Amino acid sequence: MDQYTPENQPEDDDLYEHYAFTAEKGQQPLRIDKYLMNFIENATRNKIQAAAKNGNIYVNDVPVKQNYKVKPLDKIRVLFEHPPYEYLLTPENLPLNIVYEDDDLLVVNKEAGMVVHPGHGNYSGTLINALIYHFDNLPNNSSNRPGLVHRIDKDTSGLLVIAKNEEAMTHLSKQFFDKTSEREYVALVWGNIEEDEGTIEGNIGRHPKNRLQNTVYEGDDADKGKPAVTHYKVLERLGYVTLVSCKLETGRTHQIRVHMKHMGHTLFNDERYGGERILKGTTFTKYKQFVENCFKILPRQALHAKTLGFMHPKTGKMLRFDSEIPEDMQACVEKWRQYSKHQDV
Repeated sequence: MDQYTPENQPEDDDLYEHYAFTAEKGQQPLRIDKYLMNFIENATRNKIQAAAKNGNIYVNDVPVKQNYKVKPLDKIRVLFEHPPYEYLLTPENLPLNIVYEDDDLLVVNKEAGMVVHPGHGNYSGTLINALIYHFDNLPNNSSNRPGLVHRIDKDTSGLLVIAKNEEAMTHLSKQFFDKTSEREYVALVWGNIEEDEGTIEGNIGRHPKNRLQNTVYEGDDADKGKPAVTHYKVLERLGYVTLVSCKLETGRTHQIRVHMKHMGHTLFNDERYGGERILKGTTFTKYKQFVENCFKILPRQALHAKTLGFMHPKTGKMLRFDSEIPEDMQACVEKWRQYSKHQDV
């Protein structure tokens, strides 16, 4: 998906590009309103149809109606008269859990449920809205997002480093690019992982049929996407689920969620990737009720960015931070711990 920058604003008609897609070679004929619902998060069919009615949806640079059938290699763009809302940043007085701060950077422990940066459907209440309220003149990253060196998903909790000046942004971003930063996550996944530890490798890119998901490319498509490497280690076996540590060598979108699903161990209660269903275990009603109670305790994917390490951009000193697993995830793990003690699994 293309992002808005001043350079890709059309000069002739004062429209701003919000989304851009190219249909796959094997795309079957599909109404464009249905097609875009698979590609745009939080979009409704009514909104898409309204955009088409107002002449905001273009295919191969020609406006189309909502019943247009998408064909292979069609170039689809959604244009509006205003810039994307994520670029209209509003400071908001939201609390930040700052675990470290100096003149060059800060480390934040983000709670689950907070979006890191504004995007479609989430234009307020984000970490960036809070950062620009509390801090002046944060440097922009390559995507014009103030202070942001890296990101974690909305429903993932844990540690993030924020740059406070250009030098820090450049230095920290290079560490993440060069894979010299240290990041460890803790995840609860479905199933009993056979090996005590291992490495998952496989290029990650957008899912060809569901743009809200990413996938590991294999076979003839193995060179698509971007290289991704995750090292995992089993922390505790809890019968039908396993608690694991995941260390990232790369930082792809949804990397742990995609890699763990690829090896057959989807994150517990990860709705986007199917983990909100009972993937392992029995068919007994009592067990089903137990799992549903766990979902209520932990109404999100079971993933926490626990540790973060990097070299300080000014002093050169290696800094390492560790955060406690949040209460909701701890409570869910404890329920499984007690359950597994009394079951022959």
